[in-house]
Amino acid sequence: MENQQDEYNASKIVVLQGTEGIRKRPAMYIGSTGSYGVLHLLYEALDNSVDEALAGYCKNITVHLYSSEDDSGDIGEVSDDGRGIPIDMMAGQNKGALEVIMTSLHSGAKFQNDVYKTSGGLHGVGLTVINALSEFTEVTVKKNGHVYRQRFSRGKVETPLEPMGDTDGRGTTIKFKPDKEIFKSTSFDSALLKDRMKYTGFLNKGVRLTFIDDRFGTHEESLFYSENGIVDFLNDLNKDKKPVTGIIYLKKEMEKVVVECAFQYNDTYDERLSSFVNNIQTHEGGTHVTGFHTALTRGILNYITKNDRKERDIKITGEDTREGLTAIVNILMQEPEFEGQTKEKLGTQEIKGIVDNIVYSGLTRYLEEHPADARAVMEKALGAAIARESARKAKELVRRKGVFETTVLPGKLADCSESDPSKCEIFIVEGESAGGSSKMGRDKNIQAILPLRGKILNVEKANYEKIFQNREIRNMVTAIGSGIAENFAIESARYHKIIIMSDADVDGSHIRTLILTFFYRYMKKLIENGYVYIAQPPLYKLTKGKELAYCYSDDEMNEKLKSMGSDKVTVQRYKGLGEMNPEQLWETTMDPSRRVMKKIGIKDAERTETLFGVLMGIEVAGRRRFLEEHAGEVKFLDI
Repeated sequence: MENQQDEYNASKIVVLQGTEGIRKRPAMYIGSTGSYGVLHLLYEALDNSVDEALAGYCKNITVHLYSSEDDSGDIGEVSDDGRGIPIDMMAGQNKGALEVIMTSLHSGAKFQNDVYKTSGGLHGVGLTVINALSEFTEVTVKKNGHVYRQRFSRGKVETPLEPMGDTDGRGTTIKFKPDKEIFKSTSFDSALLKDRMKYTGFLNKGVRLTFIDDRFGTHEESLFYSENGIVDFLNDLNKDKKPVTGIIYLKKEMEKVVVECAFQYNDTYDERLSSFVNNIQTHEGGTHVTGFHTALTRGILNYITKNDRKERDIKITGEDTREGLTAIVNILMQEPEFEGQTKEKLGTQEIKGIVDNIVYSGLTRYLEEHPADARAVMEKALGAAIARESARKAKELVRRKGVFETTVLPGKLADCSESDPSKCEIFIVEGESAGGSSKMGRDKNIQAILPLRGKILNVEKANYEKIFQNREIRNMVTAIGSGIAENFAIESARYHKIIIMSDADVDGSHIRTLILTFFYRYMKKLIENGYVYIAQPPLYKLTKGKELAYCYSDDEMNEKLKSMGSDKVTVQRYKGLGEMNPEQLWETTMDPSRRVMKKIGIKDAERTETLFGVLMGIEVAGRRRFLEEHAGEVKFLDI
């Protein structure tokens, strides 16, 4: 007889009403319930205002951040001077349009092209999601000479639409407080938000975007505005690079699709491409990027075939034509097909051919009309092909020597006994002394120790041959077991926690940065999969008689001094891991039940790419400028 608990019938089916589904599965709509998810709510409101600007009805957008009166979380507010959300009654709904938009999925004006020819919001879920995932959402509409306000909470109506007075203005204000029941943190990341507003200003020339931050007891205000659009954007991206060509700017409409591109070659070796569809950044690219790359390769190869008079025994690839390229690809179109609500990748197939056609014809014409730039592009591609071939030979030489293919683990590695990678962790430790202490203090079952001697190579300034021959890098790669560069395989990683443990001084910070630079450039999936951590050893040891305390920050130390009584308290400032004995190192830094670690991730790929290039690359001027601009933000200075 079938167990009653195993029955699967209609009584087991649950139908979530209204916005319950959003609250039950928020990550389906905003990507995550972490800090990015909180920002995504703000982006939904911002994108709606930008859509009004795209339609030609909005010239001013303001994003304002507050702290709640009881300090229980951040409050975000987005205002514009657009047409204002409709507030009249909807036929057949027995409720106003604003209420429908705020409480019903797949509602809005973006399903028909007579209201918005192009827009970033397509699914009619943005404002509904904000409402569903917020403790409160307050909407103020200025329309037809009057001000109206309605308040919502956790997906439901809290107050009816109320007239608030008269006005000469127009527009919409969305004010909301992310719900602590949903989000791990309800704080807005202002750095990422300002980056988003900055490029939005470039993509919408003539529109003023104002950022105001009144949290933390201070008032910060920034204006993002551009007269020349993506040309200004390109100049900003290339401000720390030496250009080798002029800016190639193309804009054309075909089949109701507006394609706008700006690109330029510089003397670096990496491609940096930013792509957008209806003002939404497509971090994972898509068919518009594929079309751009195809046209670029075809145009340059055709030019080389016609104009290079030398016989060359080398084949130029698409990758060669993109070396040192900074490019912006911006598309305006109706009803784009994105992969997922978070719109990371464009999937509309016909866009590839449209972009290919426009870019190829525009690039071909530019190269014919600008022979000096054409020559520079040709030499850049040829140089890249020659360097690629040399690097290939160097890598083959290294591989033939079996540098990374050996099954023999490094002699300095003290491995763990556990064989399940998901349970294993490796500490990459600065110095032989700290390596010895950590080996004696570790849990041998799950913790491996790999000491490094001194600073590893800065891979941002080195070629393949030097990188592959560096002993410390070889030891790390062999110990981790996942390979390197194009031969990297995340499934082969022997540890799912890779913990960088270095001294709490300038040299220790530099060593961490060098290791992270190597991981980012040659083993990036370790970071993307959340395998990389930074250990947080204590900064201070406080002793008073038999009482002992470890403190991990100045604030923590000051608080502890107050509780211990500052008299007769001995304060020791740790600068080196070697100052701690094995027991202390285990208690403070290695014990999984008590330790504190920082998990390394990539929040903003474009900003991360820029910072690695500026701080670790060969261009001194850009690094000097960065240090001058950010010197006032230094919190800890080790002299």
